[in-house]
Formats: sequence, structure tokens, C-alpha cells
Amino acid sequence: MNSLILNVATRVLVALMLLFSVYMLLRGHNEPGGGFIGGLIAAIGFALYAIAHGTAAARRALRLEPRVIAMAGLGLALLAGLGAALAAEPLFTGQWWFFGAEDGDKGLPISTVLLFDIGVYLVVVGAVLTLVLALEEEA
Repeated sequence: MNSLILNVATRVLVALMLLFSVYMLLRGHNEPGGGFIGGLIAAIGFALYAIAHGTAAARRALRLEPRVIAMAGLGLALLAGLGAALAAEPLFTGQWWFFGAEDGDKGLPISTVLLFDIGVYLVVVGAVLTLVLALEEEA
């Protein structure tokens, strides 16, 4: 598509959509949202970019093949699930680690739940973009 308005607007929209998708990802612990919704929003942003600039430009913007992104996310989600095994608890039981904890200060809390959500985010982005880019290249 050779629309100047779409090409210019897409640059701004994709950046805003990716930022909003990360917000939805991080918000998902206590409120609606999470890895699935955030991943869908990010995939829609890249799909819009592919419509405006072509699939080759979208693949260059991704820097990795969508299948590789999905597999990395699946590995991260599995790793988060196995984190409970280190504490001798059932699979996918949430674990919390506090980095930088000092006297009376809890530090930065990192949980396996967050790692799992990031894994789901990457799986959704990779899977949806694999389908969208394949369909766009056939058309």
C-alpha cells in the first residue's frame, strides 16, 4: 500500500501500541491484562506495520523470526514453571525473589509469575506474527 498518511501514522501508532502492550503485560498481575492481551496488542502493532510497509520491513523490524520468538517464550514459560521445583513445591507455584535486599529493605521483587507472563507474551507475539506474515506474503 502506498498511502503516505498510513506510512507516517503507522510509525507513531506502532510505538504507542508496543508501549501499551508492555503496560498491559506488567499490569496483569493485579488487574485485567497480562501476557496474552499484551502479546495480542504487540502483534497487532507489527501486523499494522506489515500492512503499511510490507512484510520484509516488518521482519527487519522484528530482528528475529517470529517462530524463534514463540519458542523462546515457550522456553521461558516452562522455565518459570520449573522454578517451583527448586523450592520443592508443585509445578507452576509462584515463587518470589528479592534482588538487592539489604537491612530491612525488601529489594526488587521478581516472581516466576512475571516470567511466565513474559513467556506467554512472547509466544502470542511469535505465533500470531508467524500466521499474519505468512498470510500477507501469500497475498
